[in-house]
Amino acid sequence: MTLARRTLYIAEPRPRFLARPPLVADCSVLAALLFAEPAREQAFELLAGHMLHAPFLIDCEFASIALKKRAAGWPSDVVDAALEDYAAQQLELHRPELRRLYELAVKYHITAYDAAYLSVAADLRAPLATFDRQLGDAARQHLGAIE
Repeated sequence: MTLARRTLYIAEPRPRFLARPPLVADCSVLAALLFAEPAREQAFELLAGHMLHAPFLIDCEFASIALKKRAAGWPSDVVDAALEDYAAQQLELHRPELRRLYELAVKYHITAYDAAYLSVAADLRAPLATFDRQLGDAARQHLGAIE
């Protein structure tokens, strides 16, 4: 008995529809990218190809940075463009548990705001991107200990 050879068909979605690995990005990274700061290229490389995640407070942080840029004399059209670009980002927001924020902040001597990013990264088992040295150190310690 001869088995008939069958044709295997494989259909794939376009690459933009494929899952991208998660990355928790803090506001310093998005600000560097969207305000064209000197670290813009580095921020772009960090974020490229990832699904971005952050705690819900990032919206307030970005607006705060925009206000500081404007007060420092940045042209309003540049600030407005950065705000529009931020609003267009595909960014999944999370609400970390309050007690955990407090505990992480105490343990690593970081702000509750920074602890929120650390908490989201730990929950997702995802890398955390930041230009903040203190948060980066806490992330290396905390995320490096998660199995």
